[in-house]
Formats: sequence, C-alpha cells, structure tokens
Amino acid sequence: MTVHQYVGYLAVVVLVVLAPGPDTVITLQHSVLGGLRGGARAVAGICAASLVQGSAAALGVGALITGSQPVFTALRWLGAAYLCFLGARALWSACRGNGPGWAADGGGDRALRAGFLSNITNPKILALYLSVLPQFLHADSGIAHALLLAYTVAVLGSLWLLCLAAFVHRVRPWLARRVVRRLLDAVAGAALVTFGARLASD
Repeated sequence: MTVHQYVGYLAVVVLVVLAPGPDTVITLQHSVLGGLRGGARAVAGICAASLVQGSAAALGVGALITGSQPVFTALRWLGAAYLCFLGARALWSACRGNGPGWAADGGGDRALRAGFLSNITNPKILALYLSVLPQFLHADSGIAHALLLAYTVAVLGSLWLLCLAAFVHRVRPWLARRVVRRLLDAVAGAALVTFGARLASD
C-alpha cells in the first residue's frame, strides 16, 4: 500500500469513527461518572474489543462468523440485549434521580467491562471491518497488511473517544449537577435502548 492509498484509507476511517454509536455513549457515561480515569477505562475496553474484532476480520475468522446465520443472529441479539440492559438501567436512574445508573464505579472494572462487552457483542463492528478492509486489500496483500488496516480503526477510534473523555472531564463539575445528571441519564438511556432496538431489527 502506498502512502497515498493509506491516506485515503485514513480519510474513510475518520468518517467511520466520528459517527456516534454505542461506544460514544458509553464513553461519555463513564467519563461523567468516573472522570478521565473512568472514561479511559471504558475506552480501553472498547479498544480491546475492537482489536479482537479487527484481528478476526483480518485473519478470516470474521467471515466465518458473519457467514453463519445462527451465530451472527445469536451475537446480534446478545448485543442488543446488553445495550437495552444498560439503557434501561440509565432510564431507571433518571426516574429515581439518585445518581448515574450506568455503573457502581465509573473508574473501576465495570467501566472496562461495559466498554468491552458493548463492542464485542456488536456484530455490526465486525461487518464494518469486513466491508471496508477488502476495498484496500489486494490479492497479494499479506496478513500484516490486513492487521495494519484493522488496527488503524481501533487506534483512531480510541483516540477520538479519549478526546471526548477529556472534554467531558473539563466540564464535569457542571455535568455533575443533579438536574443535568438526570437529563444525561435519560438521554443516554434512550440512546442505548434505541441502538439496541436497531441492532435487533437489522
């Protein structure tokens, strides 16, 4: 791959990672609750899952998963159920008004786990890798080439989410106010339930 081709690939990846999705919502949630540390741990979980999915796509395992309708469907429903669970918990917290309902400890293992599970159970991420990578691979492209392209997505996506976490950390005192916190719970919960419903219906 030439430098010009890789720059073209980067342009496509930037558009992909800037699109808001469940990863964005979860990062924002744990950034509000646990500060920069909580947001960073959520991003670490998301990045780890993205690396796993990217590796699977580059090594050909992803094609087997997406090609098996029962496996793909089961993974899709598992991901939808998990997103709806997180969304329902946030909505319940918004109704009760007793604090963020996303996690018991925004800077602990729950942030890392939420980031990892929300990404790894979303087969759309795997399908995205399988749809984008082949456009920039050739018949003589090796595994290292495919892994480079896949890991580029994970790295750029993580950098973007870390930027969001840093921004939230700067305005966190304002976001932590009770009224704002309940509104954020409601918005985040509705967004996660919507993402889960869309994942289940596709």
